[in-house]
Amino acid sequence: MFELVTNFTPRGDQGQAIEKIVNNIKNGVTHQTLLGATGTGKTFTIANVIKEVGKKTLVLAHNKTLAGQLYMELKELFPNNRVEYFISYYDYYQPEAYVVSSDTYIEKEATINEEIDKLRNSATASLLERDDVIVVASVSCIYGIGSPDSYEREMFVVRKGDKLSRKDIVNKLTNAFYIRSMMDLDRGTFNIKGDIIEILPPYESKKSIRIELDFDEVVNLSEIDLESHKPIREVEIVSIYPATQFVTDRNTLNESIRRIKEELKDRIAYFENNNMPLEAERIRERTNYDLEMIGEIGTCQGIENYSRHLALRGPGETPDTLLDYFGKDFLVIIDESHVTVPQVRGMFNGDRSRKQALVDYGFRLPSALDNRPLNFTEFESKVKNVIFMSATPGDYEKEFGHITEQIIRPSYLLDPIVKIRPSSHQIDDVVKEVDKTTKEGFRTLITTLTIKMSEDLTAYLRKLNYKVAYLHSEIKALERLELIRKLRLGEYDCLVGINLLREGLDIPEVSKILILDADKEGFLRSDRSLIQTIGRAARNEHGEVILYADNMTDSIKFAMVETQRRRNIQEEYNRVHGTIPKTVSKPIGEAFVLSKEIVDTEKEDTKVDIKKMSVKERERLLSQMEKAMLKAAKELDFERAMELRDALFELKEELNAK
Repeated sequence: MFELVTNFTPRGDQGQAIEKIVNNIKNGVTHQTLLGATGTGKTFTIANVIKEVGKKTLVLAHNKTLAGQLYMELKELFPNNRVEYFISYYDYYQPEAYVVSSDTYIEKEATINEEIDKLRNSATASLLERDDVIVVASVSCIYGIGSPDSYEREMFVVRKGDKLSRKDIVNKLTNAFYIRSMMDLDRGTFNIKGDIIEILPPYESKKSIRIELDFDEVVNLSEIDLESHKPIREVEIVSIYPATQFVTDRNTLNESIRRIKEELKDRIAYFENNNMPLEAERIRERTNYDLEMIGEIGTCQGIENYSRHLALRGPGETPDTLLDYFGKDFLVIIDESHVTVPQVRGMFNGDRSRKQALVDYGFRLPSALDNRPLNFTEFESKVKNVIFMSATPGDYEKEFGHITEQIIRPSYLLDPIVKIRPSSHQIDDVVKEVDKTTKEGFRTLITTLTIKMSEDLTAYLRKLNYKVAYLHSEIKALERLELIRKLRLGEYDCLVGINLLREGLDIPEVSKILILDADKEGFLRSDRSLIQTIGRAARNEHGEVILYADNMTDSIKFAMVETQRRRNIQEEYNRVHGTIPKTVSKPIGEAFVLSKEIVDTEKEDTKVDIKKMSVKERERLLSQMEKAMLKAAKELDFERAMELRDALFELKEELNAK
């Protein structure tokens, strides 16, 4: 069912991993783990598993950036199948909230990304239309959306030769929440010119559907290029899916309104009986206004808070989510499971605590609590065939057993050499290692436990004439981009930071990582964090990590033993097969600099100096960054897009402050 298109074949231990995972699924194993070291090509392994298993597949990632990378990789590997993308469609989202301590109500604010909304609609339509579908999603997929039954019920099919009048088609479109447009088509709209009806579904942006009628008969169906307005091809049949994932017919809407009124009546009585007149008036005024809007136009601001009534569910019933569109038998792959699983587990409680205050103080009806993500038990009940994927699986994944290791990288790079040295003279040793690494033509990352130590170490290294920068949470986004770029170019010898895992620093030029105070147990020095940090040096064939510690903690011992175990396997494989490790090649991004005046080069840190920019330069820089941000978002490079977005906000704030 799935056609894997690639010039690559499984290398290293990818072949055995594919075979073992596929056999486990065929033998009825429902939960298993692919333990793959950093850079071993886990995505390619999973692509082969998807091909062999032949089931609809959900690939779950813990953030948009990772989801975007997986989507692009799988789309390239499966060009002839449906690879879809389902993440939160908000570019900006401020949830509705009430802060009791300051009596502050915060209105919901959101900016919807139309491109992502299109991709979400495409995902649900594909899942109901075909079986060869892979959906890459963030954890937003466990939030409630419309029922697949309602969505499919309002979908309709038009065939050439069907006996349909113009009125019939218009009624079907309006029931599916399409809006008639008198101007150019937008997603989810249609227009009419005589006996020609042109429709732009919400999951399309380049082509529309044209239906041509002769009295009450469909005489022609075609796809139309939106830019040239010329026919692309004629078709015999088209399926038209609803304009929104939240679909409710008029009868259901009337029943929903009745139920909301009943709940409102009970809630007002509750507040009045408990001597809470302000809350009673607040919920009465807001809900009646929403009911009037729903009755007139079928929607209102914050309509998702009435989702339980709109779906005619009972209190506490499980909401419909993307998972329900897959049917009963599908494959779930949870990437970076040590992070993604806890995130899925925590979504329900975090969402409920915010909404509880809104309900208690009369801003929302209690049914708003049922506009929610799945709780973890519900999530577990919906996913029957799961592959966890991580270099450092959590305890939850390990409980299921069936762990398949993938240690050999396609680049044949080894896990770095790990050494331990006493912390008593760690600063003097750091200086020697930075000097040695710099002379070899490579870069160094240094991680400390406190902000003060990072600042002091950075200042000390600068006094010794090393080109060093401090990477911390207060460094602005544009400066962070430039710091990493300059490190890669060799304009800096090393970066000093606290949590280098958070920064996403996969830099091939880094051959040395120095971890200070490695024996101070805690989140940043746990066995999982140490292994992940050590992995930062696995992109360079000369990778080496030095842990400064006076005590051999359990975390250090585990990280060193595990890293050496993997390295031994990799060395033996290279010896037997005659393969040679090769440093990863990665392009260096361009800088956002319009003139020499923009960057204050006299200071040791890269700093955008707004004062030295003319009005034209400011406008050009902001325009340049905005275009790059939108381009990155369209290409689904969300890591780059988010960095540019943060930099853009910061620059605008500086300009507005002057």
